[in-house]
Amino acid sequence: MCAIGPSRCLPSTPVRPFSSCRAAGYAWCSRREADPVAMQFLQAGYNVFTLYYTCRSDETVPALRWQPLIDAAGAILHIRRNAEQFGTDPAKIAICGFSAGGHLAASTAILWDAEPVQTALGIHGTEARPDAVVLGYPVITAGEYRHDGSIVNLCGDDADLRATMSLENQVRDGLPPFFVWHTVEDPSVPVQNSLMLAGALTAHKVPLELHLFAHDGHGTSTCTRGGQHPQQAQQRLGGPLHGLAGRNL
Repeated sequence: MCAIGPSRCLPSTPVRPFSSCRAAGYAWCSRREADPVAMQFLQAGYNVFTLYYTCRSDETVPALRWQPLIDAAGAILHIRRNAEQFGTDPAKIAICGFSAGGHLAASTAILWDAEPVQTALGIHGTEARPDAVVLGYPVITAGEYRHDGSIVNLCGDDADLRATMSLENQVRDGLPPFFVWHTVEDPSVPVQNSLMLAGALTAHKVPLELHLFAHDGHGTSTCTRGGQHPQQAQQRLGGPLHGLAGRNL
């Protein structure tokens, strides 16, 4: 998972609070969606931080519940409180996440004021909320189109927590802007996850840019290698991704 935000040392340098980590169902963090993504933003002049957050790699371990979000929000809080040391603008911190890491990145913007998070971090305001969100093929819902492994690892069988973590139902006015992309053929996390999020964001007039691509599967990261249509995907995603990396947050 990545955090991005403008640096005060370099022109238009975003600091990425988390390097996108694809937790395979909140079970592990994928390196393919960490450093390769971070390098794209570094090359565009951004400060980048990569977060390897708490995962559940063993079914004997209890469900994660709020711990990944506490990790992520705590990282944003750390960057913001140390912005001068990092040469970063504390008012322009974005977060980027893929797959289950996308669920976590979205959660930092949507559930930033959840009581377990604020209590764990000892805060009462928006100090740990990102200023923008970038999501690649994100897990969003705990409902019909859920990625079951992600929801089980995060929530277990707690029905109330599952309802809370079904993010399409938690969207409200005043959230930071979102950039979302997904492939229609994704066999692991159905594209409906991004569509439901987009519908909710639009209903609440939250700034949104959504990109859907017809081909390729799950876990394509920057679309530079692998997949059924790597060249086509790179060409189509490359413009939006590089465009995003080159924008001022």
